[in-house]
Amino acid sequence: MWLFGFSTRNPRNLLIIGAIFLVILVTIVLRWFFIYLEGEAPMKKSQRKGEKQQQEVRKCSPGVIRTYALEELKMATKDFRIRIGVGATSFVYLAELGDGKFGAVKRVMEDRGGSKKIFLDEVSVLLRISHPNLVGLMGFCLEKGEQLLLLEYVPNKSLFDRMHTYLGQSSRILSWSNRLNIALDIARALDYLHSQADPPIIHRDVKSSNILLIDSDHAKLADFGLCKLGYDKRGSQSPTTIKGSFGYVDTNYLKIGLVSPKSDVYSYGVLLHELITGLKSIQGSVTLAEWTEECRKNNDIAVLATLLDPKLNGDANLEQLKVLIDVVNLALLENSEARPEMNHIINKILACMETPPQSHHHQLPI
Repeated sequence: MWLFGFSTRNPRNLLIIGAIFLVILVTIVLRWFFIYLEGEAPMKKSQRKGEKQQQEVRKCSPGVIRTYALEELKMATKDFRIRIGVGATSFVYLAELGDGKFGAVKRVMEDRGGSKKIFLDEVSVLLRISHPNLVGLMGFCLEKGEQLLLLEYVPNKSLFDRMHTYLGQSSRILSWSNRLNIALDIARALDYLHSQADPPIIHRDVKSSNILLIDSDHAKLADFGLCKLGYDKRGSQSPTTIKGSFGYVDTNYLKIGLVSPKSDVYSYGVLLHELITGLKSIQGSVTLAEWTEECRKNNDIAVLATLLDPKLNGDANLEQLKVLIDVVNLALLENSEARPEMNHIINKILACMETPPQSHHHQLPI
């Protein structure tokens, strides 16, 4: 037999033929190896980029965030059966996720003024934040006209429900200590949004119905649908469309249309005043800030004591009350630039919470 002009009967020729095949085989293997390396390099680069993006999402998110199919969330909510909350543009439903875990599905409704932009803006904000006192995002769905957010479930309803509804008031009254702890938690949440988020985030809707209670001592800030990334600069040619809730919205923001973190500070001042007085942010046709202005600006401790929620039965620390009223007055200043930063408020609350135990409770003057 002849192959490549060589007789296969000659052993020497067989060795030559084997060597030729080996060279051809090695050449083919090396060629494929270099093709693999050339293709692998950009693939690894792309993979590293994808991993980096995932790490960034994990870093700024409270846990694993994924997209959900509409059918999954319909099944988890039993076809949106158990409503646990109502927002300006949404309804919120209880979702059973299995293994005894629950979530809250926020269903943004177009017929309530919701839009895809509002929905995507909220997703964008939620992907950037992670803090123990902010409600976290677990997933979302944008399918068949539905705009759904799967959020962390906070079991004890809102601060508004606890303080101002018949059912909430029929449970144990929030003590003075409870109220200080809740005020501190929300101050920390806002400080994180203003000082640690990049870019800074302005909530624009701080109010008791957006404060969800983990328990009587701890709370989370919720509802980021009106949030703004960054803030308006003075001299801006296009002031922000006013967002917020009457009674809580910054009066300076209402006048000039420019929003800043100090707008949240104002809303926080109203919230803190609500915790102190037990009153809603609106009193008839005026705001709580207007209703109590003369009294809260009085330096007489006996006068300030009349601001306390009657349901506390005088069980409060009057030294702490004086500090908190001072914080309220600073937060509600008309000149927004003169209002304190949230970290200053945190320090004031922490300092007053360290009041010696023997002066912890005082009966109000009769």
